[in-house]
Amino acid sequence: MKFIRYFTVGMAFLLFLFLFIPTSQAENGDTYEVSNTVNVRNAPAAGAEIIGMLSKGDTIVAFQEQHGWVQTYYAGEEAWVAKHHLFPIVSSVDTVASENASEKITVTANNVHIRTGPSTNHTIIGRAAYGDTYNTLDTAGDWHKVSLANGSTGWIAAWLTDSTTSSEETVAAPTSSESNDTAAENENSSGSLEGYTIVLDPGHGGKDPGAIGLNGIYEKDLAISTTDKVETHLLDAGANVTVTRTGDYFIPLDERTQISHGNNADAFISLHYDAFPILSVNGVTTYFHSNGTDRHLAEEIQASLASKVNLQDRGVLQGDYRVLRNNNAPSVITELGFITNQSDLATVQTADYQNNVAQAITNGLKNYFNE
Repeated sequence: MKFIRYFTVGMAFLLFLFLFIPTSQAENGDTYEVSNTVNVRNAPAAGAEIIGMLSKGDTIVAFQEQHGWVQTYYAGEEAWVAKHHLFPIVSSVDTVASENASEKITVTANNVHIRTGPSTNHTIIGRAAYGDTYNTLDTAGDWHKVSLANGSTGWIAAWLTDSTTSSEETVAAPTSSESNDTAAENENSSGSLEGYTIVLDPGHGGKDPGAIGLNGIYEKDLAISTTDKVETHLLDAGANVTVTRTGDYFIPLDERTQISHGNNADAFISLHYDAFPILSVNGVTTYFHSNGTDRHLAEEIQASLASKVNLQDRGVLQGDYRVLRNNNAPSVITELGFITNQSDLATVQTADYQNNVAQAITNGLKNYFNE
């Protein structure tokens, strides 16, 4: 830390500020967005050492406030940012919950579609499982608009929840198309993957660290940690599971596809974490190589991830990656968050997040094979 010498009067004034102006604690995890490029410092003072920089649009979580500065964590360490460069973000989910805490629904069926609008004609953007609870934002006929974990919204059929509609009138029976949709959503609700062979491919390893994130975090380490949890969930669902690497060692890309072929894989899932020079870029993406089964698998995996994790949904993208291009099995690459983004990195390192990813991938595979 660097200190600036002041005249005696100035020093006395600063001492008065620190001794007699109280430090206020921010509410647990207040979220702010950066309004313009700002320095990150190691103490709440303009003369403190600069340890990093945030860009316009970045978000931070603040844990206390002191003399016009907010304390957060940057690259895993305590850091401070001038508050006048920030403005608070109010979560729409929190707003709805605080205004009417009773406006919640719980899903009462398995494999329930989440759609872009209030009818079975709208596009499926995700799936909900039995017991999932959502805040409701609106009701249209027999459909509830709900807030999703990634900050977006979707529609769920009211007859598949513990709440019908806000109307006092009796809810009409579903139409034939809606009944068919309900049946499809509940089909194979046991969700067994018995008889299917899944090859899991934790990216990179050994001499290849993959992306290097904030605070020197290696992609290869997060990939193997997450794969362990995915393997556990798949085994619990009855699948046969093969993992291309079970430790920190290097495997060539062609050998990974050979493992897939040698095990007659029914699906190949390669797990990765992303990086980008612009630190504000964030979210989860699933890649496929060709239309057809590859794309279908990618869409099911991504939709399931979007409904289970609280990172931005970046959708599915086509990519010419060797482990996809040369693979005989339906294959995808999942990019499970940006380790160069402060918020994503803090989230993806948690066991809760990785377990949610594991459940999402398992659900996505069930949906893929059972349709």
